[in-house]
Amino acid sequence: MSVTCNLYCNEVAADVVSLDPDICDDRLPSSDSFVDNNDHDDHQNDIVSIFNSEVDQMQFGPQLLAKYRKLPELVSTRQEAIKWMLKVHNHYRFKPETAFLCVNYLDRFLLSRTFPAGKGWQWQLLSVACLALAAKIEETSVPLLVDLQILEPRFLFKPKTVQRMELLVMARLKWRLRIITPFDFLHFFISKVSRLTPRHGFSTNCLLTSASDVIIRARKEIDFLDYRPSTIAAAVVLWITNNDTVDEQKLECFHKRVDIDMVKRCYNLVKRSMQVPLNGKVGVFFRGSCDAVKTSNYNETKSRPGSPVPTHKCLKSGND
Repeated sequence: MSVTCNLYCNEVAADVVSLDPDICDDRLPSSDSFVDNNDHDDHQNDIVSIFNSEVDQMQFGPQLLAKYRKLPELVSTRQEAIKWMLKVHNHYRFKPETAFLCVNYLDRFLLSRTFPAGKGWQWQLLSVACLALAAKIEETSVPLLVDLQILEPRFLFKPKTVQRMELLVMARLKWRLRIITPFDFLHFFISKVSRLTPRHGFSTNCLLTSASDVIIRARKEIDFLDYRPSTIAAAVVLWITNNDTVDEQKLECFHKRVDIDMVKRCYNLVKRSMQVPLNGKVGVFFRGSCDAVKTSNYNETKSRPGSPVPTHKCLKSGND
């Protein structure tokens, strides 16, 4: 097979990912472009374009949710895979978008092909491939494929085996790796809410960090598959800036394309998910504060880049 896209064929850690527009989806406007202190309305065309794009990509959500509800053992194995990916994500301090993408790739792959539930090597290989692809899309510095396989993976695969799995995943996803995520709406929604209420010393960066933590934690819950990225973003922004009730004024300020009823339902789901104990303890989260206690599972590991890589006792090369 001839491989031409440097998204996956080079095994050099210093390489910077570049996307071939003939192979990958068109680039989407950066969410940073929505922050404009002079005139927020100048970017209405950009936000409308993103709303249009998310409608097209949401076709798989309800189908996948129905599949998961019929196969509870599949949900349990999925959660274990996500837990490992988020641990590695935190170890390398990857962007929040990377965490969202790797779970999205895993879910969309499972819609078209299901592995046997359990602790088989197929799940570990799929997890490594999805995390590697997401990192190559979002990060400017991507570890080697061998270096991604850390923090007690059940199996260790050769780079060429992971690369073949990357090809299979991309084919199943129809090469659509660049997607709309809740992060594409966060700047815009936070700026809207900030114009309604006093900031109380909360910076935009603090609110973005808090919102990102909630979004990443929510990735393990299959019920969020029923909601659009814009709905999730709006619900999370409401949660980090509200008390225990929905502020109707904030709810109506986001955008006319936001479904208010869906946001309310998603808000209640966010509220419930943030009350689920982590490691036997109930996480404490202070809304909109730089002192927020990060309760996401991806923060369970305190290791940092450059930390010693654990020795793996179990080696398996997949099909090799």
